[in-house]
Amino acid sequence: MSATRRRPRGSRSRELHPTPPAEAARGPALSRREFLRTGALAGTGLVIAFHVPALAEAAQASAGKAAFAPNAWLRVAPDGAVTVIIARSEMGQGSSTGLAMLVAEELHADWRRVRIETAVPAPQYGNMSTGGSRSIVSMFEPLRKAGAQARLMLVAAAASQWKVAKDACRAENGEVLGPGGKRLSFGALANAAGKLPVPENPPLEDRKDWHLIGTSPARLDGPVKVDGRAVFGLDVKVPGMLYAAIARSPVFGGKLGSFDGAKAQLVPGVRRVAALPGQGVAVFADSTWAALKGREALTVQWDLGALGALQSADISKKFAELARQTGPVARKEGAGAAAVDAAARKLEVVYEAPYLAHATMEPMNCTAWVKKDSAVVWVGSQNASGVQETTAKLLGLPPAAVTVHLELLGGGFGRRSREDFVTEAVEASRLAGAPVKVVWTREDDIQHDVYRPATYHLLRAGFDAGGAPVAWHHRMVGPGIIAQFEPRVLERNGVDPSSTDVAENLPYAFPNLQVESILHDPGIPVWWWRSVSASQNAYVVESFLDEVAAAAKRDPFELRRELLRAKPRNLAVLEAAARRAGWGAPLPAGRGRGIAAVECFGSFVAQVAEVEVAAGGAVRVKRVVCAVDCGTAVDPDQIVAQMESGIVVGLSAALHGQITIDQGRVAQANFGDYPLVTMAECPVIEVELVPNGGEPGGIGEPGLPAAAPAVVNAVFAATGKPVRKLPLAGA
Repeated sequence: MSATRRRPRGSRSRELHPTPPAEAARGPALSRREFLRTGALAGTGLVIAFHVPALAEAAQASAGKAAFAPNAWLRVAPDGAVTVIIARSEMGQGSSTGLAMLVAEELHADWRRVRIETAVPAPQYGNMSTGGSRSIVSMFEPLRKAGAQARLMLVAAAASQWKVAKDACRAENGEVLGPGGKRLSFGALANAAGKLPVPENPPLEDRKDWHLIGTSPARLDGPVKVDGRAVFGLDVKVPGMLYAAIARSPVFGGKLGSFDGAKAQLVPGVRRVAALPGQGVAVFADSTWAALKGREALTVQWDLGALGALQSADISKKFAELARQTGPVARKEGAGAAAVDAAARKLEVVYEAPYLAHATMEPMNCTAWVKKDSAVVWVGSQNASGVQETTAKLLGLPPAAVTVHLELLGGGFGRRSREDFVTEAVEASRLAGAPVKVVWTREDDIQHDVYRPATYHLLRAGFDAGGAPVAWHHRMVGPGIIAQFEPRVLERNGVDPSSTDVAENLPYAFPNLQVESILHDPGIPVWWWRSVSASQNAYVVESFLDEVAAAAKRDPFELRRELLRAKPRNLAVLEAAARRAGWGAPLPAGRGRGIAAVECFGSFVAQVAEVEVAAGGAVRVKRVVCAVDCGTAVDPDQIVAQMESGIVVGLSAALHGQITIDQGRVAQANFGDYPLVTMAECPVIEVELVPNGGEPGGIGEPGLPAAAPAVVNAVFAATGKPVRKLPLAGA
């Protein structure tokens, strides 16, 4: 079915959120943690939490009568407003609204009275990291349970007041209804409900009775983003705050030699110039502009280290050498690689994927205030818990002494799960003895990123005497991500799983299959990038599969159908995408269609791209059709938006994206030489949701991986020439 846009009960307009979703403290004001604690003690409403035995004693000490306080996920105020506590980062993906929907569904809240508030990292919220498309997936049951607990307690409070059986009452749209037309608002019942025991395992609503999940209400963070009240990291201002710009080594791994800050000190507004431990040279000033101008005036000598002569060609050459060696085996079926050697006919090719920068809309920034025995950090981060832990470790403080105000994020894509820019701000504040805001420029952001790994792929296929493909062998080379900080991940089989997604779990039914992964780190820092290794590996395996189809003289869609016959969910989305795209219908000369299907992050996606190839080789993507099965669709509009977003990022990578290394330096600096897809380039995008009542799968990342292979397969169909190296602009 296509995505629906139903309104939930009680939804009237887009103006559903009259107060900002995250009112971060500006200076020494009451923290959210203190607010939650004192609010519970004051009895101003009903606070619902899960009972965690290990935390019960601490919860009672800090929350008085609130025996259920350890994991507070919602609050019902005396005026009936329902506040849902969000312990995940909102970076534009809409998960804060989706998470609130889970609570409101089971609570039977009036959606017009639902608010959201961002949590401050604390033990009761667990690990506040946002990545891997896990926000809805990880909280789907816990937040519904929180809402169900509250509903049962409110109903019990009403039944007690009316002296009727609980079964004679029900919650509906922010009220409890009873026999004879009786009704009480949630707000009127809040204090009484707060005195009742918390049911530990409340029954959850049957799916057939859902009234909110599966609809698309107005986003709760929408109004404040429209009217300017929304607070992003760049918006934070603290009294007495200084601004800092940091000069960093232009070569990865380089270290500070010496510097002269005399000219920088002459720039109006510059207060101080100092070496920042392990970072570079910091210029402190009264404004961002003054700090940046002061940085320009610095004279700095760098010890460039071992990578000062490194070139992209050197990296590719080393990868190619390693690809001719046998590597650790991630997966083997049947005779594996030996079946290719024994095949009647063979196909062998090489694919390459480049380093990519994250290029978030909002460059990296962080504000920190290091005090004598505590610290406060204001930041847009994907890992608020990591910010707290990193800051505490750096300063030698207990985590509880570090307050992290999690601001809205202007894009994350994995970049904001790293704490390097946080460390800079914390060190700068400690050095300055004042609150300090560190702001990166776009050039800083692109040239000092932690990149999607570059990878090199040797692929071989074997065919039987009749031409049917019977063997698949994939050997990849590149740096691993998990192995950087957790070497033990290699102990089982020498494979870093962050390098092999989509390739290792290839769904196609080849009787003989072998996937190998050889790790090599050239020294360029790498990190999570939207969809991680699925972005490279989907391009490689889905593009090579089209080459296999051509060699077997098979239609690429029909070959996929045959190889997916034992995978009904994969097959259903493949067929849905092909059907909607009109697969097989004739196209004008110079046009081609390409198809790709990817399973990742618990969801299934297939895309068909239609491209036009000009006489000179320029590629224009005209249309992309996407089918997605993500299990339960909590908010269909948001799923469509995330598919569209992932496709656009995937197209940017396919058409333009590459980071190249010249003498140890990133050659690209801004959107002039690291372009993203423009609105004029953006094709028509159609998204179809394939219904499935299963548990929800991830949605923030799965839309991206199929975009590049669908496009290059369309180019292959139009020209007869496979695209084995990205981006298309440089192929």
